[in-house]
Amino acid sequence: MRARTVHIGGRQYALEWERNGDRCRYRLTAPGVTREGEASVIEVEPGRYSVLLEGRSFEAAVNAGTVEIAGHSYSVAVEDPRAARRPRDVVHEGHETVAAPMPGKVVKVLVAEGDEVKRGQGIVIVEAMKMQNEMKSPRPGRVLSLRAVEGATVSAGDVLAVVE
Repeated sequence: MRARTVHIGGRQYALEWERNGDRCRYRLTAPGVTREGEASVIEVEPGRYSVLLEGRSFEAAVNAGTVEIAGHSYSVAVEDPRAARRPRDVVHEGHETVAAPMPGKVVKVLVAEGDEVKRGQGIVIVEAMKMQNEMKSPRPGRVLSLRAVEGATVSAGDVLAVVE
């Protein structure tokens, strides 16, 4: 198993892992915390990874830092790009997009253009790394535009729908 120090949400953890293709078994420990499991990890560009863990997608970046490994210094920061979103009880005027968090295939479209949706209601199901992920409406409103087509391949960041 490999080992590194990682920072998640500002807290430091010890991470041990073993890869088998895109699958990764891991053990994450900090004082009073131990988590073990499996994740899918794909390098999307040098030093940047797409991680699917317990049905949630994350971005991981390897940056020069303080941990010595094989003569090189590294630290790993794991960030949830959705963590910086506004508080749940605030609704802004205007449009909001529903985007693919990672490359995949649209397996089901759950709404049609013009449909009224609630916050958290499923809009599209995208299969990525053999897992189905339901993309949900970020706010209550109406589906202004639906760009997702069942069977289509999407890239990370592709807009699937627009809600107003």
